[in-house]
Amino acid sequence: MTLPARAQGTGVWSADQAYDALLNDASRVIDIRSREEWQETGIGAGVWPISMHEARFADRLFAARALAEERTVGLICATGGRSRSVLGALMRAGYSGYVDISEGMLGSGVGPGWIAAGLPVVPLDAALASLPEALV
Repeated sequence: MTLPARAQGTGVWSADQAYDALLNDASRVIDIRSREEWQETGIGAGVWPISMHEARFADRLFAARALAEERTVGLICATGGRSRSVLGALMRAGYSGYVDISEGMLGSGVGPGWIAAGLPVVPLDAALASLPEALV
């Protein structure tokens, strides 16, 4: 699979592209779903859980952007609606370097999603344990 080009804030990646970029250290991915959703399905392996439903979301999102350095930051939710909305807000505010993983964890009209694609997931406690200190 080919890695996506550096995003300028308007990109859309498949779950497979996002995982390949993670494996090749070309991206970081943030799961913006709720804790309840994370507990239900797990978190993509290597993905940072930063819920848009919790305090300090914006601070943590921008801290993740800084930690990613020159890497693209993918946003994933359940089916692409929330990640598309957050990406739109970031674009309108002039931020770049983010992409939408629009098929999400559960799939959408654009693809089967992380889980159905057979990509690895880890339990919430494991994902939280590997979260960089700056994102806690």
